[in-house]
Amino acid sequence: MSVASTRSSVQALADGARAAGKVAIDTEFMGEGRYRTLLCLVQVAIPEQPGAVAHIEIVDPLAEDADGRPLAAILADPKVQVVVHAGRQDIALMRRWLDTEVRNVFDTQVAAGFVGLGAQTSYESLLTEVLGVRLRKSASFTRWDRRPLSAEQLAYAREDVVHLLELAGGLERRLEQTGRLGWAREECEPLERSSDDRDEDAIFARLPRVHGLNSQARAIARELVAWREQTAARRDRPVQSVLSDAALMELARRRPSRREELERIRGVGAAGSGRAAEEVLGAVRRGSERPAQVPPQDRRPQPPSPDDAPLIALAEALLRARARQAGLAYELLAARADLQAIVTGQRGEGDEADVRTLRGWRRELVGEELLRLLDGKVSLSVQQSGHGRRLFVDPRPGAA
Repeated sequence: MSVASTRSSVQALADGARAAGKVAIDTEFMGEGRYRTLLCLVQVAIPEQPGAVAHIEIVDPLAEDADGRPLAAILADPKVQVVVHAGRQDIALMRRWLDTEVRNVFDTQVAAGFVGLGAQTSYESLLTEVLGVRLRKSASFTRWDRRPLSAEQLAYAREDVVHLLELAGGLERRLEQTGRLGWAREECEPLERSSDDRDEDAIFARLPRVHGLNSQARAIARELVAWREQTAARRDRPVQSVLSDAALMELARRRPSRREELERIRGVGAAGSGRAAEEVLGAVRRGSERPAQVPPQDRRPQPPSPDDAPLIALAEALLRARARQAGLAYELLAARADLQAIVTGQRGEGDEADVRTLRGWRRELVGEELLRLLDGKVSLSVQQSGHGRRLFVDPRPGAA
């Protein structure tokens, strides 16, 4: 099996995708021991004649003559549907490699949840369920960064997209029959913004117990985060191997100014010797000279209450009943954190939680009803039906 990499070969692939209005994408990558995940292979499928197997090409982004610009134009074209399966990582990698936007995404894993097949269903399981196809995959955990690629690796990579377009078509037909194609497309839209960019401010905010630091220590911690990111990127190493979160926080608290002080801090490791030690001390010094960082005065949500647990269980019962009736995967409607936020908001000043369950199609399907349940305007009951006992939602007498 050949590997496409030159501009002319990729251009021919892009032309075919534009003519068909559809392209399927999958990737192989390696993240172990690196600062950022390395994109190693891109599998592309475009439709052939009706009833024929999709035309597949494999693009090697590691090849010296790799030129993906024609592919970038296709991914950014809203007239071309980009089909993926569990594609968040694939899209993030393609956006970074090609410096492009990705539009009109259709994720078959997302779509599966809207036809009752499970929100986290694997590609192999979906192929069996929808198309009756079984795959034999054997090369997933191999060195995709090594060249040349083996025949087994290329065959494995091809299998990841050989039925992807057909699978998408089958799911789209089911969605159209149930009137949920629009819901699935709405759910896929956030995937277009998938990114693996590292935001230093967000990384700083996620440091353990960062809110317990005083204002000066926060400034030092922020400077150490910047140094760690830059160093990890330069060395292409995971950030925690450069300096762990625990050691970073201890450095911020103790503010060492000399090597002897640095060496007495537990967990600093290689960052406490050689050139790295001087860089760390420099980061501490710069942080000490920065204006003190006042902790943000964000309004924090109320802490959970023991009384919340039965309300969350009640809310989950309603959502599971509605998901089952609608033939949807429950996971599409809410996570426990969503329900906790909703219950907490109702318990406090009546503010609505800003969670997905209360937005868009979810609010239409069950969100409004959930708020009425927590407000005491509807009740749940168990009743006998022709198929056994089922949960019913009843308006309370006199409830507006």
